[in-house]
Amino acid sequence: FTLWGAEAEGGWSSREEQLLLDAIEQFGFGNWEDMAAHVGASRTPQEVMEHYVSMYIHGNLGKACIPDTIPNRVTDHTCPSGGPLSPSLTTPLPPLDISVAEQQQLGYMPLRDDYEIEYDQDAETLISGLSVNYDDDDVEIELKRAHVDMYVRKLKERQRRKNIARDYNLVPAFLGKDKKDKEKAPKRKITKEEKELRLKLRPLYQFMSCKEFEDFFENMHKERILRAKIRELQRYRRNGITKMEESAEYEAARHKREKRKENKNIASSKRGKEEGKEGEFAAIENLPGFELLSDREKVLCSSLNLSPARYVTVKTIIIKDHLQKRQGIPSKSRLPSYLDKVLKKRILNFLTESGWISRDAS
Repeated sequence: FTLWGAEAEGGWSSREEQLLLDAIEQFGFGNWEDMAAHVGASRTPQEVMEHYVSMYIHGNLGKACIPDTIPNRVTDHTCPSGGPLSPSLTTPLPPLDISVAEQQQLGYMPLRDDYEIEYDQDAETLISGLSVNYDDDDVEIELKRAHVDMYVRKLKERQRRKNIARDYNLVPAFLGKDKKDKEKAPKRKITKEEKELRLKLRPLYQFMSCKEFEDFFENMHKERILRAKIRELQRYRRNGITKMEESAEYEAARHKREKRKENKNIASSKRGKEEGKEGEFAAIENLPGFELLSDREKVLCSSLNLSPARYVTVKTIIIKDHLQKRQGIPSKSRLPSYLDKVLKKRILNFLTESGWISRDAS
């Protein structure tokens, strides 16, 4: 017999109704394929769904059993206001606009906005083994809460680092895309001093957004320009200039004055070099016989601290003995007593190199 009478469509028997109720309890609402198999091969999943919805939900039985307003007795423990373990804590950023090859290079998963290796990769071990048991005492519960708090702080640090990397375009810089962007939009040329200042200010990146930092840096640049301009105006004022029209004439005169001063310094440096060249023979230039020496002989006498007259005497004796030996005449001259072995050797080497005497004679 039919349970619902003439109002039921499809001619459902009471046995099929009983099997349908058993199936909805066993497989759950929505699993129409398994419910149809349980009811019998004569019923399709679509027929099962339509019959259950029309008879047991929208029908008289549903109106009598299901209230119009269902009170929400479920407490939301996800803390959407930003509390611990809130979904808003680590809300994924929009995925990076990079190619598949670049994603593989970074180990980046765009749909989750995660990396294969995150900051503090082992942070999940803090809570992976946690469980709340009915026999836990207060100390154990507080210890587990402390672990959760530590884990939440690590999640916040991960998100903060991702935000900084996204804000300062660190990923395009790593992939080499920032060079192309710089070529497209040339900015003001940054000096070496400004680059060094940027390096010193780099720790401030974590406290400021990219735009805030750029504005801060540009304002510092403007401040340096204004300070330089103020110093220039103060210099004009000290020199009696009160109008900007007079400053151009003053700058031209100052430029000429500095040019003359620079030329004067160059001339004096050249003169000093020439005087220094003559001054290296200052110890012997006033002694007799200095004008008889060549430049090389002057250097030799100056280095040996030997007077020109004594050098000429030694040179004459050595050359005379050399000529007598070449003619087969035995030499009878004696070298002066002030000529020691070191001086004699230095003078002989010099005369040999100059070609005054042969090497075998020396």
